[in-house]
Amino acid sequence: MTTAPPGTGGPDDPGFGIYVHWPFCASKCPYCDFNSHVRHVAPDQARYVAAFGRELATAARRTPGRTVSSIFLGGGTPSLMEPATVGAILDALARLWTVTPDCEVTLEANPTSVEAERFRGFRAAGVNRVSLGVQALNDADLKSLGRTHSADEALRAVDVARRHFDRYSFDLIYARPGQTEAGWEAELRRAIAEAAEHLSLYQLTIEPGTMFEALHRAGKLAMPDDDMGRVLYDLTQDVCAEAGLPAYEISNHARPGAECRHNLIYWRSGDFVGAGPGAHGRLTLGNGRIATATEKHPETWLKRVEEQGSGIVSEEHLVQIENADEFLVMGLRLAEGIDLARYEALSGRPLDPDRIAFLEGEGFVRRLPGGRLKVTPEGFPVLNAVVADLAQAD
Repeated sequence: MTTAPPGTGGPDDPGFGIYVHWPFCASKCPYCDFNSHVRHVAPDQARYVAAFGRELATAARRTPGRTVSSIFLGGGTPSLMEPATVGAILDALARLWTVTPDCEVTLEANPTSVEAERFRGFRAAGVNRVSLGVQALNDADLKSLGRTHSADEALRAVDVARRHFDRYSFDLIYARPGQTEAGWEAELRRAIAEAAEHLSLYQLTIEPGTMFEALHRAGKLAMPDDDMGRVLYDLTQDVCAEAGLPAYEISNHARPGAECRHNLIYWRSGDFVGAGPGAHGRLTLGNGRIATATEKHPETWLKRVEEQGSGIVSEEHLVQIENADEFLVMGLRLAEGIDLARYEALSGRPLDPDRIAFLEGEGFVRRLPGGRLKVTPEGFPVLNAVVADLAQAD
C-alpha cells in the first residue's frame, strides 16, 4: 500500500475520505430510512467488487494527488460481505490513491453470531475499526425495533470485536416507546461498561416512508413526548460525561482522541468520495465544490457502472451560500464548533454579530478564543432553531 505522511485531521484540515456503500441487509428494520435492500438470492459479490473498482477508478481520475485518511464501509449491512470482498475493495483503494499510514478503516456490522465470526477475516483484510449496530440491550425492545439478534448475541459480538480490533464502537437507540428514565440509565451504564472508546447514541425519530411512520400515523406506535425526550437526552449527556465519554457531536460520544475520524470529515465539511448504490459525496474540483449522488437501486447502479464507469446520477455545483450553510449546519453539531473566519470566507459575509450576541445572551452559543463559535449544552437540544437563526440572511 502506497503511503504518505498523515495530515493533521484537525478542524482546519479535515482530511479526505472514501465512503463505500453496501446496500444489502438480511431484513429491513421498521425505523430505517437508509438505502438498504433485502434480496432472497445472494448478490454476486465478485460482480459488485468489479463495479466498485470501476466507480472508484473514475473518482480517482477526478481527484489526482489526494491522500486518503479515512475509509468507511457503510450500509446496509457491510458485514454481509465476505472478508475477501472487503479485502478486494481496500486493495483497489490502495492502488488508486495514496493512503496515510494511520488511515482509519471502519466497517459497519450487525452483531449476529454468524457475522461476528467474520471479524478475524475483516481484520486481516485491513479493517481496523468496527461499528456495531447493537441498538438496544434488552430483547423486547430489540424485537420491536425489528432486530434479528438478542442482547446476549450483541454483547458476545462486542466481545469478539474487542478481541480483534483496537478500535470499536456501537450504536444504541433511545427514547423508544415505553422507555423510562431509570431503564435507559441502567442500559446506558451497561453499554459504557462494554465500550472501549466510542458510543453513538441516537434518539428514535419517525422517518418518512418507514414502517414506524405508518404505525405512528395509525396510532399504533406511542412515542415518548418532547419532555421525556429531553429528560433522556440530558441523562445521556450527564452519564457519558461522568464516564469519560463526552459528546464530541450531538449524538456521538468518545474518549478524547477516539472520535470517528471519518464522520469528522463530514462534520468539518471535508471532501469525500461516495461509491456504491445511493452513496453521496463532496468533492472540491477545479471549478468549485460539487455534491454527488449515485443511483439508489442496486441492480440499476450495477448496470450503470458496468456500462458507464460510474453510478452518479446527480452532480450539483454548490454555490457560495450553499457551501457556507452546509458548513454551518454540520459544524455546529460538533462540540468544537466552527471557525467564524472560514464561514466568512465560504459565504462572502460574516455571521450577523447581533444574532450571535442574542443567542449568546440566551446561553445557546459561546464565542471561543481564536475566533470560533460553538453551541452550548443548553443550545444543543434546540440546535435546529439556533442554526436557522444564524443562517438568516441580512
